Amino acid sequence: MKTAVVTDSNSGITQKEGAALGIFVLPMPFMIDGETYEEDISLTQDEFYGRLKEDADISTSQPSPETVMNLWNRILEDYDEIIHIPMSSGLSSSCQTALMLAEDYDGRVQVADNHRISITQRQAVLDAKIMAEGNMAAEEIRKELERTAAESSIYITIDTLKYLKRGGRVTPAAAALGTLLRIKPVLQIQGDKLDAFSKARTMKQAKSTMLAAIAQDLKNRFGDPEAEHTWIAVAHTCNEEAAKEFVSELKELYPKTGEIIANPLSLSVACHIGPGALAVAVTRCLSGEREDRA
Repeated sequence: MKTAVVTDSNSGITQKEGAALGIFVLPMPFMIDGETYEEDISLTQDEFYGRLKEDADISTSQPSPETVMNLWNRILEDYDEIIHIPMSSGLSSSCQTALMLAEDYDGRVQVADNHRISITQRQAVLDAKIMAEGNMAAEEIRKELERTAAESSIYITIDTLKYLKRGGRVTPAAAALGTLLRIKPVLQIQGDKLDAFSKARTMKQAKSTMLAAIAQDLKNRFGDPEAEHTWIAVAHTCNEEAAKEFVSELKELYPKTGEIIANPLSLSVACHIGPGALAVAVTRCLSGEREDRA
């Protein structure tokens, strides 16, 4: 059985990375000042942040049904089946659309809603690839991804409240007060929601809060306080140097965790929180064993 792995660019996997890994990546569309762009096709990270800083009107969208089906049809010329891993159904309607479209494929397309986005979605995709290479059927992979959906967390600290205010997630008055007091909120993505978790006055305090949060998750939720069987990853929005520094700190704290990657947050998250953000994620290894990551 030859199983293809498909995801979208919300996973943070670029077209180039996808080609190298043997993973098919649907580019997510964005509307910027009335024009449609596709992530990593006609819109680079630098271009996106440039437009964001110019206060362009930016909104997220989803691939058209035709785009999704055209990709699936092309893949099924060479593969027996597909495991499709979109971003969480709680954060986008693209998952529900894919589920509806898959009904016409007689089980050859399995859509996994494992309630993840960005770096935790990326790990689910890499896990799916390993399972597919181990001859697991698409339906089995889907069930495993959905069974382990809750076994991950992302914590994010942001540099400015401006973009949360623009998206209506905080009131203008609260944003103004937060800016005046130099508050740096710590947000959490666990499952379907981007929620407030805590707040700090400095980036150092925010990082300490995130480190304490993942320590609690590793101990209480995963039963793996030294992260021997847990992936740790760092992500950022236009904040590469801080991300590298954070990786070094995490390596000292968790020397048994293996490789810690640092990648840009997906643009679908970035458009709501703006540049300067820093995030850390923990995701349980599905097999309990480590594999090298791309």
